[in-house]
This record gives sequence, structure tokens and C-alpha cells, in this order.
Amino acid sequence: MSSSDDQWLFPLGQIVATPRALHILRIQKIPLARLLDRHRSGDWGILPIPDAAANEASVKKGGMILSRYRVSPMEMVWIITEADRSTTAVLLPAEY
Repeated sequence: MSSSDDQWLFPLGQIVATPRALHILRIQKIPLARLLDRHRSGDWGILPIPDAAANEASVKKGGMILSRYRVSPMEMVWIITEADRSTTAVLLPAEY
């Protein structure tokens, strides 16, 4: 992650992650920092158009931001930034 927040669409706040999500990322050799950078730069991963549009509105007006990334054929990781930008959580869909 960059030391400058100027290039990002929104702050992440405190980053928290579930052990299961971190385990999947470690097994798949996917750096968490890469997914967080995608999330805060507006690459929402696999989202339906209405959800992506909701994210765009949330960036401008405030609101929760959700990204979904397929990290293996059987696993997906969600990244959710709270509306107040205090916290970003990394978790599996079943953990939501």
C-alpha cells in the first residue's frame, strides 16, 4: 500500500480480517494489500451493476462500500468499508 492516500477514493480506517479469510488468501498466495488497493481504488471485483452503482454513490455521498473478489474456483472474499470509514473488514461471505 502506498504511503499517500491521495490516489485512493476513500480511507479504509482500521483494517480487520477474519482468520478464515486470511487463511484462504495465504493458501492462494494473494496479498491482502493487493485486494485492499483494488477495493479503495474503485475496482469492486465481481459485483452486479446495481451494487457497483451503489458503491459509486457511497464513495461520493457516504455509505457502506462492498467489494467481492473470487480468490479460487470455490472461494470468494468480501471487503466491506463501513459508511463512516472507521473500519474495513475482510471476510468470507459465510462470515457476514
